[in-house]
This record gives sequence, C-alpha cells and structure tokens, in this order.
Amino acid sequence: MTVLLETQRLWLRPWNPETEAEAAFRIYGDPEVMRWIGSGAYEADVESLREKIRKRNGECDRLGNGTGFWAIAPKSATAPVGTVILKQLPDGTGQVTLDWEVGWHLRRDAWGKGYATEAGQAIVKYGFEALHLSVIYAIAYPENLASIRVMQRLGMTNLGHTDRYYGRENLTLYGVGSGESGAE
Repeated sequence: MTVLLETQRLWLRPWNPETEAEAAFRIYGDPEVMRWIGSGAYEADVESLREKIRKRNGECDRLGNGTGFWAIAPKSATAPVGTVILKQLPDGTGQVTLDWEVGWHLRRDAWGKGYATEAGQAIVKYGFEALHLSVIYAIAYPENLASIRVMQRLGMTNLGHTDRYYGRENLTLYGVGSGESGAE
C-alpha cells in the first residue's frame, strides 16, 4: 500500500479501484452525501465507480503536478471512509485555473469524527510544503455548514461568494495562504 501521508489517526493514500470500489460506492452512491458534491448526481453502480477511480488515478498520474483524490483510511478500520482532494479548480467552462482547491467527501457514518479536518490539515500542509503553493481554496454550498466549519478549523478565511468555479453560482469561497496560521 502506497501511503501519501500519515496523520495521528489516518492514512491518506491512492484509492485502489480493484479492491475498494465498494467502499467508494458507500460514499458516492449515497444521495445524502452527493447533495453537497457537484451537481448532486450519485453513482449508479460499483462498476461505473470502479472505472471512474481508474480514470481519476490515471489523470492524476498523467498530470504529475501533485493533484490527487486520496482515500481517507482510518488506521483502526479495514476500508476507507472518505476522500481528500487537492486539485486545480475548474472555471465555469471546465478549463482548469491556476487556483488550487482542497476538498473532502466522507460517507455519512464518518461525519462528525474530525476526519475531514485531520485529512484537510495534512493535505494543506502537503500543498504548501511539497508543492510550494501560495494559496489553497475550499468551496462549499452556503448551506453546507459542516464543510464551512472544517474550512474555519483549517484556518481559512471567508472570501465571500463566488461564481468563478464549476459553472455554479453563489458558492462560498474560503482561502488560506502559505504564511497564515492555518497552514502551519
């Protein structure tokens, strides 16, 4: 198992599409989880999700720029409970910008356990120290108060509402710079 980062309670590592598509389906096949992600459309079956994981892993490898969609795997569990993301943000037309985003997706039974904050802290630190990024953003629907609280715990500053990314209107934008307290 290749581990990107280790925290006190978690391993952050690539998803294995062959053995972990069912664990990923517990996240991305759940309409309640997906209502906060993208268009809200959820995965229909394990096999289509397996192919999507393969494709994402390949895209990240091809880019070779530190981009990633990594499994959040508690050391005390046998399967991942979520995903932590560091990637370049897409504009409204789907073209990537020079802005970088941290994000997290967790299955419902992992909500409220601090996994998003712990994984987010590790990935923000990785972005600043390994990739030498100067600013990292996070975006959420204004109603997604749990994610906004994670952004605040990461030391991010509320930058207001934006329609610059994902072709969506009225998203809440937070950011943290490499010299700010939340990035240390």
